[in-house]
Amino acid sequence: MFRDKVVVITGGCHGIGLATARAFRREGAETFVIDTDPRADFTGDVGDRETLERFAEAVKTRFGLADCLVNNAPPPMRGIDSCSYEEFERALRIGVTAPFYLTKLLLPLFRDGAAVVNISSSRDRQSQPMTESYTAAKGGISALTHSMAVSLGPKIRVNSISPGWIDTEYRTYDGPDAAQQPAGRVGNPDDIAEAVLFLCSEKAGFITGENLCVDGGMTRLMVFHGDHGWTLER
Repeated sequence: MFRDKVVVITGGCHGIGLATARAFRREGAETFVIDTDPRADFTGDVGDRETLERFAEAVKTRFGLADCLVNNAPPPMRGIDSCSYEEFERALRIGVTAPFYLTKLLLPLFRDGAAVVNISSSRDRQSQPMTESYTAAKGGISALTHSMAVSLGPKIRVNSISPGWIDTEYRTYDGPDAAQQPAGRVGNPDDIAEAVLFLCSEKAGFITGENLCVDGGMTRLMVFHGDHGWTLER
């Protein structure tokens, strides 16, 4: 499906990013990964402007073009009780500024029909306490997605995915952890990787500016105290 395609992935050495890189390679794509992990094709911090510029130049030097960009590198999660100004700003640099700037840098390399997929989170629509830095970044990337889709179409499609509970260690959960999910299980990185492949494929050629929530239906579940055994304890 992706033979002879060039796919660029941020945060591609662990979890969702690693599963996505493996899925693209399985389909014949050339992948180029940036991560702070030294095993990456390009080792660096996407929160740093000069690193992004050097990475984009490396993509140009090695491939001369690009077909897909997956902005996956996750921002840090800190709460309003302890998150400093600098930490909050860094979360936005990694989660919003980096996807914007890397997309901008790669614009001259994208072929017609290219696709950008931004990894957001179901936290772009719901929250747990003390998650402000991560949640703000994920809300920002969801909004940035539809803005870029309008600006970059029809040459480039831009969509985002909002994962729910994804266990990056592929553990199996029983009992309430599984039962609370309408799909009956906790997700794993392959669930997101397959969604990324779809949005980057020609099968999704009429989809742009959208956010696909891949969460086993959990954000659709209405919860009331005392309903079906649910209780709230403080």
